[in-house]
Amino acid sequence: MKILIVDDTPSMRMVLIHMLKSLGYHDNDEAGGGALALKMLREKNYDLLITDLHMPNPNGQQLLKKIRGDDSLKSLPVLMVSCEDDKEVIMKLIALKVTGFMMKPFNLKTLERQLKMISKSYLSGIVDNVE
Repeated sequence: MKILIVDDTPSMRMVLIHMLKSLGYHDNDEAGGGALALKMLREKNYDLLITDLHMPNPNGQQLLKKIRGDDSLKSLPVLMVSCEDDKEVIMKLIALKVTGFMMKPFNLKTLERQLKMISKSYLSGIVDNVE
């Protein structure tokens, strides 16, 4: 599985990459923001995008909206990561068809559960796993 990790905080990207590798996911790329992520998504084929919600230009919600509006990317599973606990914001993400959502701080087990749900959803075409 080829995964793109997007976060404007380098340490958070490192933590996610380390966690993914410990779960056996070694084909990972990273981007420091939404604009670079979009460019990378259009140039390479990814099986999953893990992105932060709160980052600049575009933020995670705007990035998700662009992905869902792009015919070549719209079926890409997107796992959103954030410390956001505003139910209204989370409902907007669900309306935009986010595939999964993890609250910071999260642990390895939470990430593993989300990846398993996304794998099942991806294979069956179901969306909206929120944890």
